[in-house]
Amino acid sequence: MKHTVCQTAAQETVSGRSSNTVWHPAIVTRTQREKAHLHRAVVLWFTGLSGAGKSTLAHAVEEELHRRGCSTFVLDGDNVRHGLCTDLGFSEADRQENIRRIGETAKLFTEAGLITLTAFISPFRNDRERVRELMPEGDFIEVFCDTALEVCEARDVKGLYERARLGQIAEFTGISSPYEAPDDPELVVPTGSANLQACVERVLRCLAERRVIRPLTETSDQTPTSPGTSPAIISPPAPVHLTAKRGTTSSKVSDCNRLLVRNVVNG
Repeated sequence: MKHTVCQTAAQETVSGRSSNTVWHPAIVTRTQREKAHLHRAVVLWFTGLSGAGKSTLAHAVEEELHRRGCSTFVLDGDNVRHGLCTDLGFSEADRQENIRRIGETAKLFTEAGLITLTAFISPFRNDRERVRELMPEGDFIEVFCDTALEVCEARDVKGLYERARLGQIAEFTGISSPYEAPDDPELVVPTGSANLQACVERVLRCLAERRVIRPLTETSDQTPTSPGTSPAIISPPAPVHLTAKRGTTSSKVSDCNRLLVRNVVNG
């Protein structure tokens, strides 16, 4: 007896997922890719209010990592809504789905051996924790861009906060929708008071301490070593995933230049 399309679809789905799909293991492993890249793969998850400096800092860190010979990619909140998440709005449900998609994408990028930097408001703790749980211990490094709401509003170069105050933008994080700051992030960066270079150095130091990149005492402009020579980036023995100690933060930097940022509305 032939099955109808509906019967077949019912048999193929279990809890919303196909029951006939099996993960196909790669021949080239993540460990092999990390050795080729000469650094460990991690996800740097930048979170904070709109205008806190997430995208600015993520791209500045990527520029420095690229200069050091690292393989990187930035997933930016605005950019993904031009493609991967173009069908999503800014309701709570859509924001949750936005972060779920980015988390799964970032996880795949770690399998490719990349240092992935994500710049999203990602306002809800539970959503960020679900992304953390997707990955092995030590792969997810939460970076809280700590900037007060009044500072973010003062940087309102696109007038988005002003429009939100007037009720012209619904569910705007920090105004008409909540932002839940991390309870225990791996790193807090005072993007509201420290200058950009100081913030970049904090992130690089965090990566070095977790043995993702070479120690910062080494010359950062030296030519990266090629496979088969002494690695420029320290990679620990198997298993390569180190336990990252959470809750280690630095004291806030005061009396520094204000970080100029691009103020965008993202998920």
